[in-house]
Amino acid sequence: MDPQYNPKTLEQQAQAHWLANNSFSVQQDDNREKFYCLAMFPYPSGKLHMGHVRNYTIADVIARYQRMQGKNVLQPMGWDAFGLPAENAAIKNNVPPASWTAQNIEYMREQLRQLGFAYDWDREIATCDPAYYRWEQWFFTRLFDKGLAYKKKAEVNWCETDQTVLANEQVVDGCCWRCDNPVERREIDQWFIKITDYADQLLNDLDGLDQWPEQVRTMQRNWIGRSEGVELDFDCDGQPLRVYTTRPDTLMGATYLALAPQHPLAQAAAQNNAELAAFIEAQSHIKVAEADMATMEKLGMDTGLTATHPLTGEHVPVWVANFVLMGYGSGAVMSVPAHDERDHAFATKYGLPIVQVVDKTGDDYTYSNHTWQDWYADKTDTVTVNSGEFDGLDFQGAFDAIADRLESKGKGERTTNYRLRDWGVSRQRYWGAPIPIINCAACGAVPVPADDLPVILPTEVAFEGVGSPIKKMPEFYQTTCPACGGYAERETDTFDTFMESSWYYARYGCASNNQAMLDGEADYWTPVDQYVGGIEHAILHLLYSRFYHKLLRDEGLVSSDEPFKRLLTQGMVLKDGAKMSKSKGNTVDPQALIDRYGADTVRLFSMFAAPPEQSLEWSDSGVEGANRFLKRLWKLVSGHLAAGPAPELDTASLSEQQQQARRKTHETIAKVSDDYGRRQTFNTAIAAIMELCNELGKLDDSDQSRAVMAEALRSVVLMLNPIVPHACHALWPALGGEGDVLNADWPEVDEAALVRDSIDMVVQVNGKVRARMQVPADAGKESIEAAALEQDNVQRFLEGVTVRKVIVVPGKLVNIVAN
Repeated sequence: MDPQYNPKTLEQQAQAHWLANNSFSVQQDDNREKFYCLAMFPYPSGKLHMGHVRNYTIADVIARYQRMQGKNVLQPMGWDAFGLPAENAAIKNNVPPASWTAQNIEYMREQLRQLGFAYDWDREIATCDPAYYRWEQWFFTRLFDKGLAYKKKAEVNWCETDQTVLANEQVVDGCCWRCDNPVERREIDQWFIKITDYADQLLNDLDGLDQWPEQVRTMQRNWIGRSEGVELDFDCDGQPLRVYTTRPDTLMGATYLALAPQHPLAQAAAQNNAELAAFIEAQSHIKVAEADMATMEKLGMDTGLTATHPLTGEHVPVWVANFVLMGYGSGAVMSVPAHDERDHAFATKYGLPIVQVVDKTGDDYTYSNHTWQDWYADKTDTVTVNSGEFDGLDFQGAFDAIADRLESKGKGERTTNYRLRDWGVSRQRYWGAPIPIINCAACGAVPVPADDLPVILPTEVAFEGVGSPIKKMPEFYQTTCPACGGYAERETDTFDTFMESSWYYARYGCASNNQAMLDGEADYWTPVDQYVGGIEHAILHLLYSRFYHKLLRDEGLVSSDEPFKRLLTQGMVLKDGAKMSKSKGNTVDPQALIDRYGADTVRLFSMFAAPPEQSLEWSDSGVEGANRFLKRLWKLVSGHLAAGPAPELDTASLSEQQQQARRKTHETIAKVSDDYGRRQTFNTAIAAIMELCNELGKLDDSDQSRAVMAEALRSVVLMLNPIVPHACHALWPALGGEGDVLNADWPEVDEAALVRDSIDMVVQVNGKVRARMQVPADAGKESIEAAALEQDNVQRFLEGVTVRKVIVVPGKLVNIVAN
């Protein structure tokens, strides 16, 4: 064995061995427990960053550990290859997105290989490959036939200059991020999938995801936003103006109605009101994301209309307000300013009435119109006031009484509402999967027949001016109608990239099958047993994937209800307290670290610096420390081997020091097993292994010490194998390990080694440590008390005081209470 740790050489040797032996290729095996480990796949941006490295190392550690448990482990990798960044790069560099993407994939794939990740590359997918998106198109036509996919007009951020829809994040101060020209709200035809049909399933099935972070499940519950309430009608010029409220108990406190600027009533009122028309026009150029609603300035204008209250018959004014979104509910809200912060701010600004209708019980608090009352949201210890016949009722009593009255008058009905809206899946951009629909003047929207799929996106394109190139390519969009044979045009919108990322995990299970979207092997591997990815994907990606999986299930393509059993959301990588980013100039190139220290050092630091779910603060000294430990381990093994073969272990003849070292070995195996498997705290596992190595350094060079050392070093190599697989690949055979360490069994705890003849205990006097002592492991309470009281330093602190009580915590401490 080379006494010098040379990561470059040994890592190249290990990777060549894995490649030659196709070590990570797996197939369905019904005789073994399967384990599917998956990290969220990357966008091929050109280079890996440290966030990638951390994410993929976590997953790789879990996959390798589970393989050592004897399981049939699948860990694939692929590329989320469609999307706007490639399109922007094409415009900037005059390079077609397809070639730009392919070059980036090639480079990043090699980086992943250098890091030693145990991927089954035979299953690699890229979402821009027609062999992949063909099945996505096929599945969409199935959804269309079942009525789950449909087209309707929807409001979007539209840049007239670039002729494109913009995400809210691409609108800066009301202008396009690219051309800096004003953005308007425009209604255009968009394709949707009915995720709302699955709202109850998506909500209820969260209860079964007990291996997901509670934070993520809460975020999804809030996004789905199931609420029990009442839909009710105010009368406005003889027409019902419908609103939805979860608090019908506050109906008597509704002092105005607020409409979205795009509401038909607002638009009609603006036709004869130039000032109102100007206000509505101004609002159409402002970014309106739901997340902005709480902080944006509340602006509005009186429409001049009034509406009749459904129970009192009183007239309330109707306003247009910028905080009401047309895409949510009916685009009209009932405003109760006494008990809603937003409504109160608006009413105060514009001098609208404020009427208290909920009060606290059992106190002498005096209500003031100068503030809104947040305590009412608890729905407990409150009663209705200023509500006529409904006065004095608690929340539920008022809810039911007012709902009953509305229903009896035909003015409302109880209903369940969801914050969730149907999933808009179409984009007016080029670099995406074509939507497989043919538009015919006679037949309407007609799905592309299965035999004609995939509809292939042209890749040799030139970006001239603005807009998607395929919208200017008659050779792409001109076709004939599959239904009537007449002239028709292909849909030139492309799919939202969430479509590709919502089912990729399942396609890995049968990536080479060109006859079906999914098959029995895909069903064998799903659901994913361990999913690893950033918390930023907690809502949309995970929610869409859960929805897509249920669609696949209902189509008979998978048999499970959920796509991911266990979820780990890793923290960010920070430098100087800030997230690493190119814009901040604080990135660290993992390739430079690999070249300098080796992949194992990078992997070890990534796992040791912080628990996986917490943010990792970058530290150059931490990387150097990880490298020093690997050198020290290598030297420890080299020195042990240089002394010749170790004798056979004789546990009956071990000295106390040798017993202690062996006990430490097996205590470490027990802890590291729990840290890897149940707790997934790899940093504490590494710390325990480092402690063990320090303990081993205290052994002498006697025969049985060397036997204890041999057993311990083999255990260390096995425990570190998931984290630093290249070094362990070389150390395992050097230590006499049989076969490839990749396929070795995880070390087992020898319970006999854990048995102690004596135990260490702390002795406290009035809670302060005054001594440490050893007592027989089977010592009784009385003998432990006596031994504690006999300690010299304890006696010093008991002089002149009276012992009141002696508390023995078995196996840990003795606390003497005295005064």
